[in-house]
Amino acid sequence: MAFTSVKKYKMHTFLGIDFNTWWFLVFGAVISGYAILDGFDLGAGALHLFLKKEQSRRIAINAIGPIWDGNEVWLVIGGGALFAGFPVAYAAIFSAFYIPFMVFLIGLIWRGVAIEFRSKEPMLWWRKTWDIVYCVASIIISLSLGLMLGNVVGGLPLNKDHEFTGDWLFFFNPLSVFVAITTLALFMMHGAIFLTMKTENRLYVKMHLLANNFTIFFVVSFVITTLYTLLYVPHLSDFFKARPGYFVIPLLMILCIANIPRQIKRGKYRYAFLSSAVTIALLLVMVALEVFPYLLYSPQNPAASITVYNGASSQKTVKILLIIALIGTPLVATYTSFVFWTFKGKVRLDEMSY
Repeated sequence: MAFTSVKKYKMHTFLGIDFNTWWFLVFGAVISGYAILDGFDLGAGALHLFLKKEQSRRIAINAIGPIWDGNEVWLVIGGGALFAGFPVAYAAIFSAFYIPFMVFLIGLIWRGVAIEFRSKEPMLWWRKTWDIVYCVASIIISLSLGLMLGNVVGGLPLNKDHEFTGDWLFFFNPLSVFVAITTLALFMMHGAIFLTMKTENRLYVKMHLLANNFTIFFVVSFVITTLYTLLYVPHLSDFFKARPGYFVIPLLMILCIANIPRQIKRGKYRYAFLSSAVTIALLLVMVALEVFPYLLYSPQNPAASITVYNGASSQKTVKILLIIALIGTPLVATYTSFVFWTFKGKVRLDEMSY
């Protein structure tokens, strides 16, 4: 996808990279952070009904209990970064994805409600009901994220005013459906590995088996999605064909994926979790490289596409945003690290547990 739009103003640069590209990188880093952190929360929720015992389900919920809402801070930062730095893209994306995004938000609401309400009453039917809500909401959130990502990668029909011209059925194209399923599989694998690190005894053995099974689920989904993309959406590989040196990125990703079952078999779940996190990051790096400089590509009308240039705020605004991000992002990262350090180790149930 070649970028042919003419820049109408002087671009400011830092280290040879223009400010708009820097903000694109910041936005991508924040979204990667959200996918890695909330990814295992969502994965833990999506596999929740595979746990049959009440104590197992309580342990699984308490494993993410202290951190799940903090992980969603990265989603808020990502939305703010898109709104402040690329307002045209923000307007177009949130208008185009109105229906899937509302489904996504409803899922977020019900997931939070389920986590908080489940332990409020001791009745079995009450807890089973919220278990189902928690699991279904987590699955819906994961699928919605994948569906929106797949449509961003594949492109949307836009008119000259950057307005979406399709209908809601357009979102369910084969590429987006495959990406949605792969996203769910990736999160379930990520979540299973995390829960294995947080559990012990019989539940630990159960999570070990689930981690293996969901790794297979992810690998199969990933291979199918990759083959479909190469066969039916070949332009997404143009970047790597034109720059063979960048093939090191998919190579590293494949090595990370291969390392996950290896580390699970060895019982080194921290390394498996790290490999899973790096896999998520590298997948999003590949997506960024494939779509750049587009934020929202229109295959039917390329001139209507939104890029990091025609969809950005003023250069002064982007410069100020970069300064704020330089200060704020490390603070959020430090706080997140502190929370994880505070609640490290195996989960133990007590009177304060969910």
